[in-house]
Amino acid sequence: MIDYGPATALVVVDVQNDFADPEGSLSVQGGPEVVAAAEDEITHARVGGAIVVYSADWHPPVTPHFRKDGGIWPVHCVRDTWGAAFHPGLTVDGPVVRKGVGGEDGYSAFSVRDPRSGDRAATELEGILRAHAVDRIVIVGLATDYCVKETGLDGIRLGFDVVVPRDAVRAVDLQPGDGERALEELRGAGATIEERR
Repeated sequence: MIDYGPATALVVVDVQNDFADPEGSLSVQGGPEVVAAAEDEITHARVGGAIVVYSADWHPPVTPHFRKDGGIWPVHCVRDTWGAAFHPGLTVDGPVVRKGVGGEDGYSAFSVRDPRSGDRAATELEGILRAHAVDRIVIVGLATDYCVKETGLDGIRLGFDVVVPRDAVRAVDLQPGDGERALEELRGAGATIEERR
């Protein structure tokens, strides 16, 4: 079990209906299991006095992130829709960092990127964590090979210790093995992949 305290934050990445529910437009296999695992981590984090922060895709109806507008993804997590809402099995009690709100790619909870120019901009996540004197983050959620991976890599780049519990993430796996490769990339960058429970 992961030890939580005030210097650790739990970052719950994109546990939204379009990803976590089997009826979602970009449903991730095993999404409901991630909801349950995230709930367990939220409980442990709260008991340990850790802050819990949630990220959420919050896209406009038209964005170059979507396949219909030139991107690679089906329409998902359009703001103020069922798909963008957090899964009803998830306790949401903490700051919410919305990403992709202006049509950017929002893979990392720490940053967004203009899909045309490549320009990056920070979200408020780092500021929230620094304000709470956090030096370690535990990342759970969806999906391993995109938003979890990019959040973890950004966290390492920004100087945080990063822990990813393997059983609390799932991958899209556009290419077979993408999720495992993402975990290996995170491990290689310095993250701890928690294998147990």
